[in-house]
Amino acid sequence: MHSHIKYSNMKSKIFIIIVICICLVSACSKHKKNVVEDTFVNYKEVKIPDFNADSAYFFVKKQCDFGPRTPQSKAAEDCAEFLISYLRIKADTVYIQEYTSTLWNGEQVKGKNIIASFNIDATDRVLLASHWDSRLWADHDENTENHRSAIIGANDGASGVGVLLEIARLMKDCKTKQGLDIVLFDLEDQGAPYWAEEQPEDQSDWCLGSQYWAQNLHIPYYRAKYGILLDMVGYKDLRFTKEMQSMGYASSIMNNVWNIARDLGFGNIFVEENYNSVMDDHVWINHYAKIPTIDIVQNSSNTSFFPHWHSTKDDMDCIDKNSLAVVGKVVLVSFFAAE
Repeated sequence: MHSHIKYSNMKSKIFIIIVICICLVSACSKHKKNVVEDTFVNYKEVKIPDFNADSAYFFVKKQCDFGPRTPQSKAAEDCAEFLISYLRIKADTVYIQEYTSTLWNGEQVKGKNIIASFNIDATDRVLLASHWDSRLWADHDENTENHRSAIIGANDGASGVGVLLEIARLMKDCKTKQGLDIVLFDLEDQGAPYWAEEQPEDQSDWCLGSQYWAQNLHIPYYRAKYGILLDMVGYKDLRFTKEMQSMGYASSIMNNVWNIARDLGFGNIFVEENYNSVMDDHVWINHYAKIPTIDIVQNSSNTSFFPHWHSTKDDMDCIDKNSLAVVGKVVLVSFFAAE
């Protein structure tokens, strides 16, 4: 009897101790959760190198000065030589991917992806990308006589590359914990024009360079924490919505980038609106390489992308230095805030 009472008392004491421990653990967990939830990052205070809008503008113009960078053209050859030479000065390593792809009409063309890597020993990596080719056909030009003319592609292609070349210039002298890989895709903008008899339903005739890269990574088992694709980021009336495929694949990354933009005072440019699903390089990066990647892409409220999309007027008159600076700053803060 006494032993039973003693055992019962012991059980009671043990039970009380267990309850106290559970309460303490619960309180600690709750406290930790609140700390995470209440943590406020002032993105304005994140230190980044000074993004030079004039320099980015120069890089955009430099590409356009070669002429339309269409597949296997002299302009494309000269531009690729410039991009590779410049990035070899700034990056730790530059990889060149040469490949052959098939256009919508069955024509075989050669492409060249250019990959510049910084801090190559870091396993924690970030991917930034854009396409450097320009379209063979100005099939959205207001003048129908121009529909089979090549475009300069100042905004559609060169603007994103210009921002990334300026970031490459800055990264050369930065000591970072994370690694950075800048990927410039070729053969992105050669999808079937409107007059093509067959339009592939999956739109796989677009973004040929990113399809190749995502299935043939420049180094085996390459991984990045996340990726950001820049497309049409230099227009004077800059406006980005939350592209729906980006939200489907990587909503947390997109939301974070939009929060950064808002805190930097660019909420009127990176608007809180989910709009349109865009077939772009990020889709194939997500699909094949399994790297959560978002697309920062111009999205006008009353036209598709911007007024001079796929027209002969997509020239340097479209480009605004301030727009390049806005995008460059947001991308740099997203990278350095995670350091």
